[in-house]
Amino acid sequence: MTGLRWGILATGSIARTFTKDLHVAGREIVAVGSRSDVSARAFAEEFGIPHAHGSYEALLADPDVDIIYVATPHPAHAENALAIIAAGKHVLVEKPFTLNATEAAAVRDAAAARGVLVLEAMWTRYLPHMVRIRELIADGAIGEVRAVFADHTQQISDDPGHR
Repeated sequence: MTGLRWGILATGSIARTFTKDLHVAGREIVAVGSRSDVSARAFAEEFGIPHAHGSYEALLADPDVDIIYVATPHPAHAENALAIIAAGKHVLVEKPFTLNATEAAAVRDAAAARGVLVLEAMWTRYLPHMVRIRELIADGAIGEVRAVFADHTQQISDDPGHR
């Protein structure tokens, strides 16, 4: 494989979903990090990932990892992203990017200072129909856009055990 070598930070359901997507896209996943060695090893075995780290710090220190996907609970996103950036690795943060604008600015500024890429995993921007809408607007095909109203709807379980 060629390209960036991925690490996965955390082993919950969103990490599983994203890891499956990386496999479908043919991306190389080389490591997973968890707060638990048992969880990291089980996740690595499930997805055929060569390195399982029983701490987030060990994942950040892994020299085979170029980019890390952050799949931890929302309140930890800024702290995790800043630690990954300090380790000199690129970061893809699951949404929400951070909890507030101050945290977001700190992550953005740290990435710029370190020279690494940091993005939020909001995939809708890259869907084919979104690309087409931007083309239609740029070409003037739908006239002058004065307002846009959008609603993202997703069916999520109302079972309290879901999260």
